[in-house]
Amino acid sequence: MKKGVIERMSFCYKKIALTPFLLLALVAGSAHAQTWPSKPIRFIVSFPPGGSADLIARSIAPKMSEKLGQQVVVENRPGAGGNIGVDAVAKSAPDGQTIGLAAAGALSVNQSLYSTMPFDPQKDLAPISMLAMIPFLVVAHPSQPRTLSEVLHDAMTKPVAYGHGGNGSAMHLSGELLKMMTNTPLIAVAYKGSGPVATDVLGGQVPLGIVDVPSALASVKAGRIRALAVTTKQRITAMPDVPTLEEAGVKGYESIGWFGAVAPAGTPAEVISRLNREIAAALAAPDVREKAIAAGCEPAANSAQEFAAFIRDEARKWGDVIKKAGVKLE
Repeated sequence: MKKGVIERMSFCYKKIALTPFLLLALVAGSAHAQTWPSKPIRFIVSFPPGGSADLIARSIAPKMSEKLGQQVVVENRPGAGGNIGVDAVAKSAPDGQTIGLAAAGALSVNQSLYSTMPFDPQKDLAPISMLAMIPFLVVAHPSQPRTLSEVLHDAMTKPVAYGHGGNGSAMHLSGELLKMMTNTPLIAVAYKGSGPVATDVLGGQVPLGIVDVPSALASVKAGRIRALAVTTKQRITAMPDVPTLEEAGVKGYESIGWFGAVAPAGTPAEVISRLNREIAAALAAPDVREKAIAAGCEPAANSAQEFAAFIRDEARKWGDVIKKAGVKLE
């Protein structure tokens, strides 16, 4: 028998022999999708209790539990800029029984700030959906000029400091981006969180601050501090009268805080798809939206593919800012 015929017969035999194994794999994958979830789902939140991220997680968890037929249990694992909680997710079994809430820091920023990371955000995690965006505000003591353009103009001739929530924080990077885009020598002053920044702006200890909306919302509405601009491309629901930075003259500026849901890499696509649908439905519920907006968040579900692309874009953007500004963790 000719050599070519023998090789073709051998190839056909291997295909036939492999077919049962391929069928078993397909059946096993289908069976997993049908039986999942088989027990309560751990929802690891990489922030401490009480903040806006924790609020969103605890708002959507009961609605997800109802639809999935298993309890979704929120577990807070804060620390290391979100790395501790997200690392726990990344190292969990990819069976859909563990998901996590992660923010820009752990998914897009820390890799450019830390010399080593316990996980690779691109390789070790499977994005599920964006959950919410948290806009930042440029706030000022009432004694400061009434517009951002006036403040920036003054900063060209005399030192003007702004407080932010800590070296490498989203608020700090937002300030560095503002400095770069306006060529303004603002002086960055690090605090431990947005709350103390808002307090010191209120007390006049620092003239400007870049803070998250929840930290300053009550003081701005009461007129104790002034919101000069919001860092998003569009005005926000909670503060519709506050202009965007672009409207204030900084063309093309955008910086947002955000967090979303992720799973361990290798989690079945059917599971990711189902989690995505249930998260979107939960975020669309009127009571969840009301709570989120009252806390200064903007619910923002999207597809797993859109979320993955967004994470990559954010990593490139902030990696460039960190490098150009020479931002280092102390």
